[in-house]
Amino acid sequence: MTRPIEAVLVGAGNRGYDAYGSYALAHPDEIRFVAVAEPHDVRRARFAQAHNIPPERRFHTWEDLFAQGQMGDAAVICTLDDLHVGPTIAALEAGYDVLLEKPMATTVEDCVRLVQIAERTGRILMLCHVLRYTSFFSTLHDIIASGRLGDIITVEHREDVSFWHMAHSYVRGNWRSSRLSPMILAKCCHDFDILFWNLGRVKRLSSFGSLLHYRAENAPPGAPERCTDGCPYEAECPWYAPRLYLELIPLMQEGRRSRSALARLVAGLYLDHPSLTNLARRLIPPLDAGLDYRGWPISTISEDTSPEARRRALETGPYGRCVYRCDNDVVDHQTVNMEFESSASAVLVMHGHSHREGRTMRYDGTRATLIGYFYLTDSEIQIHDHFTGKVEIIRPELGPLGATGHGGGDEGVMRAFVRALREGRVEPLTSARASLESHLLAFAAEKARVEGTVVDMDAYRQQVENAA
Repeated sequence: MTRPIEAVLVGAGNRGYDAYGSYALAHPDEIRFVAVAEPHDVRRARFAQAHNIPPERRFHTWEDLFAQGQMGDAAVICTLDDLHVGPTIAALEAGYDVLLEKPMATTVEDCVRLVQIAERTGRILMLCHVLRYTSFFSTLHDIIASGRLGDIITVEHREDVSFWHMAHSYVRGNWRSSRLSPMILAKCCHDFDILFWNLGRVKRLSSFGSLLHYRAENAPPGAPERCTDGCPYEAECPWYAPRLYLELIPLMQEGRRSRSALARLVAGLYLDHPSLTNLARRLIPPLDAGLDYRGWPISTISEDTSPEARRRALETGPYGRCVYRCDNDVVDHQTVNMEFESSASAVLVMHGHSHREGRTMRYDGTRATLIGYFYLTDSEIQIHDHFTGKVEIIRPELGPLGATGHGGGDEGVMRAFVRALREGRVEPLTSARASLESHLLAFAAEKARVEGTVVDMDAYRQQVENAA
């Protein structure tokens, strides 16, 4: 029997604990965590307890962990974006193969440097570009690669960030500041990666966008600093924090659109008959447990996810702030126009005002048109044949974890990482070198937006490679 890969974890927050830690617990024959580094005491203890990590292998910092010498085969690094570089270099130099959360770094120079160090040390550095590992995007890729659409002429790819996710992550949350990373990198390096995977390298690009809505001057008259300070607009404001974090209304609205009949039924009852639902929850414990959701984004605002602790977090923490009274400066809409080396054209649209969370796309080829959507609770691909007029509809699976598992991508990337290590130096689908291209496109897009220029990608690639 093949022994499981032994891994250390750096960063035991939502991604480390929920996504990759959960995979190890579900697949103990494939991978197990033998050490953890996490400065937050509660998170470190929670992860260590779940994975039976002894006290001597629990570390406050990644420096302390790697100072002990190599303790396993692999390192999984899930720190905040601007803390990726140090532990990744230390892990590679210590002999670990590394699975790194996206984006790989917050500057283009550091991205290139990480790739070069991985290649110099001969270690695997694999990026968590989880979309490539979903059934939806692998099906999309296979259709395009098969030639069924003919030559691809033009593409529209949309990253439709829901109004509530925008408020959570990019207005109130950790990714609100461009000092950390531009939103086009933090949110759309996945999307650039898919476009590169399907269409090849970009020849040149331009970009436009700004922060249009989530600004102080757009606050309604009399709106307080915090939603919990008696806001006179709470009954009509879609961003009212208790509506999201206590009442879970946006999540239930998404459940109502789900492919699952049971999810639609439960969400419909919750939204249309809240009093009846609350009574049923008191009388039927399994129903109460099923509706007691405490995952993302609930788990972000407080370590204690009880209703009382969530309420306190909204009264004192960043997630209870009025969306017009925050210190955010990242864009809330941006477009990137690209010409590929194949001469195909594409536009990427990213914005934070969607009614649904997901990605939509259209690929127009010389033989057929593909239209698709990839939402939290549903996905579909339509192929419209130009000659016959027939329409084929494909509904890829979303994966066992649904929305919280990136449509099966979280499981897929861990499975691929384990396979790459076991098969020995196999180049993974999302290697650092392959993933670098999406990061270069994101940084080039931000350069084009800020400077009002058209970026020649060959010249840009050469410039940043030489500078690293």
